[in-house]
Amino acid sequence: MRGGVRRRDGVGGRAYAGVMATVRVDGLTVAYDRVGAGPPVVFLHGAGDDARIWRPQLQALADAFTVVAWDEPGAGRSSDVPGSFVLADYARCVAAVVASLGLGPAHVAGLSWGGTVALEFYRHHPDLVRTLILADTYAGWKGSLPAAEVRARVKGARRMPAAPRGAFDPTLPGLYADGPPAAYAALLAAMADAVRPATLGRQLSLMAETDQRDLLPTVAVPTLLLWGEQDVRSPLTVARQFHEAIPDAELVVIPGAGHVSNLERPEEFNRAVRRFCSDRS
Repeated sequence: MRGGVRRRDGVGGRAYAGVMATVRVDGLTVAYDRVGAGPPVVFLHGAGDDARIWRPQLQALADAFTVVAWDEPGAGRSSDVPGSFVLADYARCVAAVVASLGLGPAHVAGLSWGGTVALEFYRHHPDLVRTLILADTYAGWKGSLPAAEVRARVKGARRMPAAPRGAFDPTLPGLYADGPPAAYAALLAAMADAVRPATLGRQLSLMAETDQRDLLPTVAVPTLLLWGEQDVRSPLTVARQFHEAIPDAELVVIPGAGHVSNLERPEEFNRAVRRFCSDRS
């Protein structure tokens, strides 16, 4: 089941026209933005974000692709995430979004936590994936980071569900190489104010438990690894682990970018995505 309404929104004073649609999955409403026409590119956001983090990509790529950015369960306009949700449940929701497009397998892109979700989506639904685009991400924290770093992050994650709404700080160390981009200050503030503490706690807990290293060598679709050169949340050592493990992987490092490379260096990010997807569509 799906429905749609026309919407216009802006980034840096510029606008795009698109459709907000929804699908129903096991009683949950999952919302997403859709713009453009052509091969589908589906963007999955990171923890503490929602579909709005992909505004620069919706705007720039719609001339050649059907560009989709979802609000995962527990974010944006979608239903609250059930406390029992696991990665396979997120993957099932992504599958419903891709199927609702009616355009066949999609280029599936994920940033940070969204990349972990994209990998799990590939594990369960490889027939719906044309390519993977993994940006500044992890094979789960457990699968990518030293144990001491995981413990430190878990300690912080346990405080998230008790935090009041609007208390999320979008400027965690390493998210940006040179501070949050001024052009997106209002956008980042709006997303931070909309974070649901229970959602963030669930996301981070799953990240701490997840180890997808077994999955990486089995990825049989072309994969683009997009990494900020100055990312300290998921450093380049993680990117190189991915590059070595995934058989058909290409690594592109974006100079001057931290963890949220799609916002900090959108032109370089979009150029790499456009080339990669065009060559494989």
